[in-house]
Amino acid sequence: MDLTKGLNTLKIDDFADKSTLIVDDDNPFRDRLARALDKKGFQTIQASSVKEANERLKSSVPKFAVVDLRLNDGNGLDVVEKIRKSKPDSRIVMLTGYGNIPTAVSAVKAGAIDYLSKPADAEDVESALLAQADEKAIPPTNPMSADRVKWEHIHRVFELCNRNVSETARRLKMHRRTLQRILSKRSPK
Repeated sequence: MDLTKGLNTLKIDDFADKSTLIVDDDNPFRDRLARALDKKGFQTIQASSVKEANERLKSSVPKFAVVDLRLNDGNGLDVVEKIRKSKPDSRIVMLTGYGNIPTAVSAVKAGAIDYLSKPADAEDVESALLAQADEKAIPPTNPMSADRVKWEHIHRVFELCNRNVSETARRLKMHRRTLQRILSKRSPK
């Protein structure tokens, strides 16, 4: 079954303004996403914080934006609201490693057109940015397995806890030895 039939997916070439702001404090992820979107025809600029994003927005407001929800110096929703006030027709996708319904609702209310959980790849981000307003983005052809999503979440919390196993286990409400076994294994496919 071809899910792409009947969808009038937009192309980046359909837009005169291809400017894209990527705001994320995860430098390697942000750099990879920017390179991938540049190859697809977007014109990316990067920011690693709310403050840096606000500085970039003073000179020009982009047509597209990919904004992380939780940044080191604040909340990405503030950046979304600022972009939306300056350019109401902007297309903004919210990213987060902490996906849940209340934050998704907040992101959409602030002006995001879609909400993706991290780690999201460039194809998912592109589909979300270019989806028609009255249609959903095309489902990913090769989504991460549930085991991989769980593994990514555990490792992200582990890194946020400064690689402290006991603190990570406490926050994830799991036994420390169970966590150590999970951390010693390779990532699932």
